[in-house]
Amino acid sequence: MSRAGAIVDGSVVRQGPIVSVVIVTYNVSDLVIQCLQSVILSEVTFGLEIIVIDAGTDGSADRIRSRYPGITVIEAPENPGFATASNLGLRRSRGNFLLLLNPDTIIPPNALSLAVAGLEANPGHGIVGPKLVRADGTLDLSARRSFPTPRIALYHFLGLPRRFPEVREFGAYNLTYLDPDKPAIVDAVAGSFMMVRREALEIAGLFDESFWMYGEDLDLCLRIGKAGWKARYVPSIVVTHLKGQSSRTRPLRCTIEFYRAMHIFYRKHQSPQAGVVQNFLVTIGIVALGAVAVLRDQMRPEAHRRVS
Repeated sequence: MSRAGAIVDGSVVRQGPIVSVVIVTYNVSDLVIQCLQSVILSEVTFGLEIIVIDAGTDGSADRIRSRYPGITVIEAPENPGFATASNLGLRRSRGNFLLLLNPDTIIPPNALSLAVAGLEANPGHGIVGPKLVRADGTLDLSARRSFPTPRIALYHFLGLPRRFPEVREFGAYNLTYLDPDKPAIVDAVAGSFMMVRREALEIAGLFDESFWMYGEDLDLCLRIGKAGWKARYVPSIVVTHLKGQSSRTRPLRCTIEFYRAMHIFYRKHQSPQAGVVQNFLVTIGIVALGAVAVLRDQMRPEAHRRVS
């Protein structure tokens, strides 16, 4: 096996990359370096390219260029949001398989090989996602999801999945009724580590840039699913997710964008089939939940020390 570092540094010549790793970073310089190091230590037998889109102002782009000259670094003109920044990298990519990776992740040496093997062995699968764990080893529930209907979202916000995680009706939001150590076909996997077959992406299209942050991964999974491809959760790939690091520097906007993304997703995929009354109630519900969340965040003592 070859180390990815040899390929990134240009000392291994291949016909072309087979995997393109696309990372969007925002003012988390130390974390993105840690993430890149884990990617470079990957044990692979295929070509690899790494593309980093720096949407921040902490000098990450210069630091990456000086440390890893073989990595493609794109500086976003301003903070355009995750979907738009990711699309900048995807348009530059050349791989047969495209990995969307968050800068607050650490991947094991076998992650890329296992993800590629999973897609190559299953031609009908368009997306692969791993088991995500927090720094303390606990499961990150965002690793696999159902598409959020109003009913599923209501159960989630009422806290029913936490109280009855093994009940299928209540646990659909994060599929808590499924064994986290068994592979499964799911509606969606998390954009923090999402490997996509290029053919599926070309058919479904890039990220919808009306999402600034949150929701764009669900939307892409849904569109790829509608194009006839399956998404597979693969727990043999275990990725550490140091969750929420970028959002800590802009908590107010991120809270607002979470609920705005919910409304965009509903309006795009569900409201056309719903009645006027349901659409009105769902919109009011999202606005109310968002207002409560913003108020709660602003009442926290540390909120006054943050930069929104």
